[in-house]
Formats: sequence, structure tokens, C-alpha cells
Amino acid sequence: MDYKAALAELLSNTGVEKEEIEGYITKTLELSNGDYTLPCFKLSKKFRKAPAMIAEDLKSAAEANLPAWIERVDAVNGYLNFYLNRGEFIKNVVTSPYPTHGKNGKNICIDYSSVNIAKPFHIGHLLTTVIGGSLYRIFDYLGYNVVGINHLGDYGTQFGKLITAYLKWGNGEEQTMDSLLKLYVKFHDEAEKDESLNDEARMWFKKIEDEDETAVAIFNTFKETTLREVDKVYKRLDITFDSYNGESFYNDKMDEIVDMLKQKNLLVESEGAYVVEMGEDIPPCLILKSDGASLYATRDLAAALYRKRTYDFDKNLYVVAYQQNLHFKQVFKVLELMGFDWHKDCVHVPFGMVSLENCTLSTRHGKVVFLRDVLDTAVKKTLDIINTKNPNLEGKEKVAEDVGVGAVIFGALSTGRIKDMVFSYDKALNFDGETGPYLQYTHARCCSLLEKGNYDSDKAVDFSQLTSDVCYSIIKHIDAFDATVVDAGEKYEPSIISRYLIDLAQLFNKFYFDCRVITDDEAATTARLKITAMVRDVLKKGMSLILLKAPEKM
Repeated sequence: MDYKAALAELLSNTGVEKEEIEGYITKTLELSNGDYTLPCFKLSKKFRKAPAMIAEDLKSAAEANLPAWIERVDAVNGYLNFYLNRGEFIKNVVTSPYPTHGKNGKNICIDYSSVNIAKPFHIGHLLTTVIGGSLYRIFDYLGYNVVGINHLGDYGTQFGKLITAYLKWGNGEEQTMDSLLKLYVKFHDEAEKDESLNDEARMWFKKIEDEDETAVAIFNTFKETTLREVDKVYKRLDITFDSYNGESFYNDKMDEIVDMLKQKNLLVESEGAYVVEMGEDIPPCLILKSDGASLYATRDLAAALYRKRTYDFDKNLYVVAYQQNLHFKQVFKVLELMGFDWHKDCVHVPFGMVSLENCTLSTRHGKVVFLRDVLDTAVKKTLDIINTKNPNLEGKEKVAEDVGVGAVIFGALSTGRIKDMVFSYDKALNFDGETGPYLQYTHARCCSLLEKGNYDSDKAVDFSQLTSDVCYSIIKHIDAFDATVVDAGEKYEPSIISRYLIDLAQLFNKFYFDCRVITDDEAATTARLKITAMVRDVLKKGMSLILLKAPEKM
């Protein structure tokens, strides 16, 4: 039931529009104040009365036609508090089928991770990768047809630099990501002493553009090496993509964009280059450099048009750092000026920066922290903890992988995406704090209790056993799961689910310590195991939406 709407309907004959009342009703923070409350001071101007008097009047109106699902209504200090019938509510939640969202026929494109060819997959790529991967699962849960796009950085003069370095110092050997990074760093070191190296690099990049056989062959080896290496990390993170169309894919699609801009008289010459004037407070968007070369904006415009034609998206998301706010504002504005009404369906989903404690990143100078190394360290530290606390755990290496990797992921998804993140191994691997391991441990605790209690999902439940505050709080929270996922999708914010899961785990652990789950009272045991099973299921489903595995033993 949509309780806010139902409560608003109950009060709809009091002289206030139903939609207005529904907008004012909120969930209470304390059970002692009921389940929902209407702050009547918001109605003082309309009724020209004190909030306390309004609350009393509305209480009388509600009680005249009180439905069975409301236990009582109280007017307290200008607030109208509604108490649901706990028995009815609990029965409805426990016996209702799990909410599902059928396919809604809408397509959503999510551009995320977007690693650069021949550059390391480092800790700085963590946020875009896991935020995008989580949004992929959230929208899939909500019934969308999701298209995950890895917009590879495979275009630019840096590849000319790398080919130059490879031919001069690579010795023709098979390269790894580590050796490619060393070559890239060496090029910049040497170019500071010999400017002609930059000319040579530009020449090799031009050969790539002209599809020179040698240049393309060397570049393709860099691409294969990169994708082979990053795929190992993607598999550990359980991240998948439906498209790897990168920047170079749009080389033959940019002329159409330029022609469209010319036809609409939007392209303006500026100091030899060509721009689109934005008007308002947005700087001009550079489309072609003075030498005729394209830019990121040109390729992103081509990519947006291609995605609309190919996928007919309902939404087109770009999970890219907040430093690109202006870039996407310009791109979306150009699409609007071009007459594409779907420009409003293109959304930049920004996020903050990520770093390790006492560590700065610079690819050009070789100061990077490979994401694979961060994951390896987290897994090793987790295995050390397991060997100390539970050395005989079956399959402990697999558990360490799931928990260690999960700790890194949760560290990235536990706070609002726009905040900068400083990753700490000690904080992330804390089994008692608000962390991934804490969620996974709570899930494993649920599994252990269900196994010990020989849980039978078909056994009849005495709902009167579940009306205590602690049980009721858990069931109310479980009932809010679906709405929480909807909220996370609407706000493009996986951390909303992370926060929900932490709250659920804390509620359950309070229940676990306050109530013996397995007792001599069969009715109490059956009811408490039912709650435990519901918590297990919601934790597992919720963790899957934020890319965490759910070990059954830890």
C-alpha cells in the first residue's frame, strides 16, 4: 500500500487538496511518534488557525472514518501522528510476494569506466567503474533495457607518443601494461630534452588516422594488451559492458555533425578554429581546431547521435568526474541548438576524486596506483583476518576475494558520489563499522541462524510474535526496500542503497542481541527465523545492486 497516498485520501474532505497533504506527510523518526506524521504548521496560513487546533480538527475528521489498517491517530503539539495496525502491516509485508518490476520497454545507455588504451587501470578509475556498474544493475532491477558502454579512450596524440617510444626503446618485445606505462613516462622525460620527439609522435598519430598498416598494427597490440589486462579487473569487480565503442569508432561520424552545424549556421570561425556560441553564461564550444582536428566535444556529439539512433534511449547517462561539468553542459547545449529535443534526456552523473591515503596520482610521471594492486592488498589483508579469526573456514580464499574486493567497492559506494574519496584499507576492512564486510558478515550470520534453526519457509507464522518495536522496525525497513531502489535510480545515487543496507544490518544485529532467535518456544522461533530469512534475502538482493557478493560463511 502507498500509505502516504492513502492517508492523504483519508483527509481529502477537509478542505485541502489530496496532493498537497500527501506532499506534507512524512515517515516518523521514532516509533513513539507513530509511523507517519502531518506537520500542521504548514496548513496554518490556509486555515488561519494555530497548528495545534488544526491537528485536533484533522484528528476528529480522520477518526470519523478510520480504516482497519490504522490503529490510532494522535494530535501532539501541532503534529498529526498516525499509528498503523502493526498486526495487519506485518502480515501484509511477510506474506506479500517479493516486489518485481517487469520490463518497461525503455532503453537506458550508461557510459562508464571508459579506460584509456595503453594507460593503467588505476585507483582513479574506481568511482566511474563501480558507480556505473551499480547503476546498470539498479536500472535493470527497475525494468529498463540497459546498455553499458565503455567509451574507450583510443584516440589522440598520446598514441603517437607511445608508438615512438615503443620503436625507440621497446626492443620489439611483447608489452604489458607496466612496460607501456614505463615507455609513456620515458617518452615525456626524453621529450623534455628533445622537442623533435613530439613532432615524430604527431607523425605517427597521423599515420594511425590515415590507417597506415604498420601504425595500426602496433596500436592494435596496445589495445589488445590493455583490454586483456583490464578485463581481469572487470571480472573481479563483476562488471560487464554491452559496447566497447571508443573515441576512434566515431572518426567517420563526425563529418555529419560538422555538416549539421554548418547547415544550421551554428558553426562560427574564431581565430582559425570553429566553435558554437553558447550564449547565456556558457563559454563557446570548440568543435574543430585551427588545423581541422576534432575534439572531445565533436566525438561526444557524434556518439550521442549514434546512441539515439541505435538504442532510442529514454536516458543517456555519462558517469564522468565533476571536472567535466562544463564539457557536458556545452555538449548538451549544442544538441539542443541542433534541434534535438532528446538533449534533455542526456544526463551527466558527476562524481568526486578518489585517492589513497598519502598518495597522489600522475600517469605522465608514473605515479599511479594500479587498481589490481589495491584489490590484491585488500584481499590479502582480509585473508590475514580470516586466518586469525577463523583459520578453518572452508573456501577461505574465495571468501577473502569476495570480502576484500567488496570492501573496496563499498568504500566507493558508501557516501554520496559527488564527494571526494580517500580510500583507507583499515576503515574499509573493519567488520564492526559501516563497511562492506559488516554487511557480508551480517548476511553470513543470517545464513548460519537459518541453518541451525532448520528454517522451513512454508511453516506457518504467528504474526503476533513480531509486533515488538525491534521486529516491527525491521519489517518496516524491509517494506521500504523497493522504494529505496526507485529513489536511488531517480537520483543516480547507489549510496542510497548502501545506507539502507547498513541501517538494515544494524537493525538486525540489535534484534539478534536483544532476542534469542532459536528458543524452546516453537512459535517464537518460527517467527524470528522468518524475519532472519527476510533480512538475508534483502541483504543479498541489495548487495548485488551495489556489486557486493554475499558469502554464506565467514
